[in-house]
Amino acid sequence: MKTNFYEVTFIINPVLEEDQVKEVKEGFESFIKERGAEIDEVDEWGIKRLAYEMDGKNSGYYVNAYFHAPGTIVSELERYFKLQENIIRNIVLKYDNKMLKHRDLQKKGKLPVIFSETPEEE
Repeated sequence: MKTNFYEVTFIINPVLEEDQVKEVKEGFESFIKERGAEIDEVDEWGIKRLAYEMDGKNSGYYVNAYFHAPGTIVSELERYFKLQENIIRNIVLKYDNKMLKHRDLQKKGKLPVIFSETPEEE
């Protein structure tokens, strides 16, 4: 079965205890694995301030995951996230070839420098 590469970011309710956050994250991982996904990486960004208030919250616990999965997972994930009362927002991105190449270069530390940090001397 053909798989695609996806990136998903979701925001967990910030009032949850540490063990509850872990349970939400593990629930997501189990859900996608049961549907044939292979997880490449999961990053927990922790609690971050939101750009604007969502569901009465000014902050949220961010989780970002990368995985390979069949294309059918997107609609299942949308339904899954709607049913999770402790996930306040989410976004799913499907990577194309350019995005995959960029991610590969990034992981290898070989992205070209476009702008330097120090101004050029005249």
